Amino acid sequence: MSGRFAARLVVSISSADVGQRVSLRRRLPTGEYSDVVGVLESWSNKTLQVRRRNGELVEVPEEIVVAGKVVPPMPPPKRRGV
Repeated sequence: MSGRFAARLVVSISSADVGQRVSLRRRLPTGEYSDVVGVLESWSNKTLQVRRRNGELVEVPEEIVVAGKVVPPMPPPKRRGV
Protein backbone atom coordinates (compact mmCIF):
# COMPACT_ATOMS: atom_id res chain seq x y z
CA MET A 1 0.00 0.00 0.00
CA SER A 2 1.18 3.48 -0.77
CA GLY A 3 -0.35 5.07 2.31
CA ARG A 4 -2.79 7.05 0.22
CA PHE A 5 -6.50 6.51 0.46
CA ALA A 6 -8.91 7.21 -2.36
CA ALA A 7 -11.92 9.17 -1.18
CA ARG A 8 -15.19 7.44 -1.87
CA LEU A 9 -17.83 9.90 -2.96
CA VAL A 10 -21.34 8.68 -2.19
CA VAL A 11 -24.72 10.23 -2.82
CA SER A 12 -26.83 8.98 0.07
CA ILE A 13 -29.80 11.32 -0.35
CA SER A 14 -33.00 11.01 -2.36
CA SER A 15 -36.10 13.05 -3.08
CA ALA A 16 -37.50 11.58 0.17
CA ASP A 17 -35.05 13.87 2.02
CA VAL A 18 -36.82 17.09 0.95
CA GLY A 19 -37.09 19.23 4.10
CA GLN A 20 -33.87 17.86 5.60
CA ARG A 21 -30.58 19.73 5.95
CA VAL A 22 -28.10 18.32 3.44
CA SER A 23 -24.52 18.72 2.32
CA LEU A 24 -23.86 18.39 -1.41
CA ARG A 25 -20.59 18.29 -3.28
CA ARG A 26 -20.86 19.28 -6.93
CA ARG A 27 -18.38 19.28 -9.76
CA LEU A 28 -18.12 22.64 -11.51
CA PRO A 29 -17.44 23.06 -15.24
CA THR A 30 -13.85 24.03 -14.34
CA GLY A 31 -13.34 20.57 -12.81
CA GLU A 32 -13.21 22.00 -9.30
CA TYR A 33 -15.56 20.93 -6.53
CA SER A 34 -17.89 23.16 -4.55
CA ASP A 35 -20.03 22.36 -1.53
CA VAL A 36 -23.58 23.50 -0.83
CA VAL A 37 -25.07 23.09 2.65
CA GLY A 38 -28.67 23.91 3.49
CA VAL A 39 -32.23 22.64 3.51
CA LEU A 40 -33.24 20.56 0.50
CA GLU A 41 -36.34 22.46 -0.62
CA SER A 42 -37.16 20.39 -3.70
CA TRP A 43 -35.85 17.76 -6.08
CA SER A 44 -37.72 17.72 -9.36
CA ASN A 45 -36.95 17.80 -13.07
CA LYS A 46 -33.42 16.53 -12.26
CA THR A 47 -32.67 19.70 -10.25
CA LEU A 48 -32.10 19.99 -6.51
CA GLN A 49 -32.96 23.27 -4.80
CA VAL A 50 -31.08 23.94 -1.56
CA ARG A 51 -31.80 26.91 0.70
CA ARG A 52 -28.63 28.14 2.42
CA ARG A 53 -28.80 29.65 5.89
CA ASN A 54 -28.43 33.16 4.41
CA GLY A 55 -31.66 32.57 2.47
CA GLU A 56 -30.01 32.04 -0.94
CA LEU A 57 -31.69 29.35 -3.04
CA VAL A 58 -29.11 27.31 -4.97
CA GLU A 59 -30.17 25.16 -7.92
CA VAL A 60 -27.95 22.13 -8.52
CA PRO A 61 -28.45 19.89 -11.56
CA GLU A 62 -28.40 16.29 -10.28
CA GLU A 63 -25.87 15.22 -12.95
CA ILE A 64 -23.13 17.36 -11.32
CA VAL A 65 -23.75 16.05 -7.77
CA VAL A 66 -20.86 13.76 -6.84
CA ALA A 67 -21.63 13.35 -3.12
CA GLY A 68 -24.50 14.14 -0.80
CA LYS A 69 -25.72 13.31 2.67
CA VAL A 70 -28.21 14.41 5.30
CA VAL A 71 -26.51 16.43 8.06
CA PRO A 72 -27.72 17.49 11.52
CA PRO A 73 -29.80 20.66 11.85
CA MET A 74 -28.02 23.90 12.65
CA PRO A 75 -27.56 24.32 16.40
CA PRO A 76 -29.52 27.19 17.91
CA PRO A 77 -27.55 30.44 18.32
CA LYS A 78 -25.70 30.73 21.61
CA ARG A 79 -27.15 33.16 24.08
CA ARG A 80 -24.76 35.72 25.54
CA GLY A 81 -24.79 37.15 29.04
CA VAL A 82 -27.32 34.81 30.60
